[in-house]
Amino acid sequence: MPAPTPVPPCLSDGPFSYRQAREARLSKKVLHGQRFRRVFPEVWVLRDHGMTLLDWITAASLAVPDDAHLTDAARMVALGYDDLPFRPICFVLERDHHVDIDGILVHRTLRLPPCDDIGVTPAAAFVGCCAHEAMIDLIALGDWLVRHGHASVPEIVELATEDAWRPGAERALEVVRLLDPRARSPRESKLRACLVVAGLPKPECNVDLVVDDRRLGCVDLLYRRWLLVVEYEGRQHAESPEQFGTDISRYEGFRDHHVAYVQITNARFSQPRATVLRVYRALVERGYDGPRPKFGARWRNLFAPIPGAHYRRR
Repeated sequence: MPAPTPVPPCLSDGPFSYRQAREARLSKKVLHGQRFRRVFPEVWVLRDHGMTLLDWITAASLAVPDDAHLTDAARMVALGYDDLPFRPICFVLERDHHVDIDGILVHRTLRLPPCDDIGVTPAAAFVGCCAHEAMIDLIALGDWLVRHGHASVPEIVELATEDAWRPGAERALEVVRLLDPRARSPRESKLRACLVVAGLPKPECNVDLVVDDRRLGCVDLLYRRWLLVVEYEGRQHAESPEQFGTDISRYEGFRDHHVAYVQITNARFSQPRATVLRVYRALVERGYDGPRPKFGARWRNLFAPIPGAHYRRR
């Protein structure tokens, strides 16, 4: 029995196209054998290869025309952001071309937005995301983009203003007014967004708290006037013994210096309205006499899905 055709190293660590296989002298008969599996039309991978998010994006890029540019949430995944659903994997194309591939969506555009060597620029992809992602997710994404230097608020504003005809441009201008790049996680961004959109004062984000000349630590959200701290407690706070010990010492410092604090866990944040009311009550206890939170149309729009998302043409 003849030995199986060896797999070249260039095809063994991720997706590859039929063209790449042919250049490596692998026939379609070999590709249809047991050692490979097809992930998209004309795109294969070794059968036992575990596909990462970046692998799926690479595979999708191989399945679409060469002049299709990666955009929207998948472009954010390529940057390292992982808090958005990235399917369908979206591309944009400056011509008519029908692509019918499950898990991939190719938009037609009248004019390409700014592009780089990966796809459309992060700022352009953000505007694209604004056409179909929920407002609360866009705020978290925008914070992350600006914090990590992938885009700037002026860049987003300029693009959304000059290309106001693009779906997402109007919402992008609304979202940037709510950004704070000092946020260190999507959850912190979303918590702050809930408080602000409900009408509570905007807290300072990730700032050092100093009371009586003693630094009590860097806090997630601070209402300095009322000496109220709002902390988002992710799983790492409970799972890391070192972090757990640090937290205990910090909260002791808060109590010693009469700093009130509200701890928000994943379970609590699953009920955002109750979370806002919890913070409001804590503010009132510290002397806040401003308006109560409002949960009207602006609040509902924070979470509302966009009708017909992903089926609009740019």
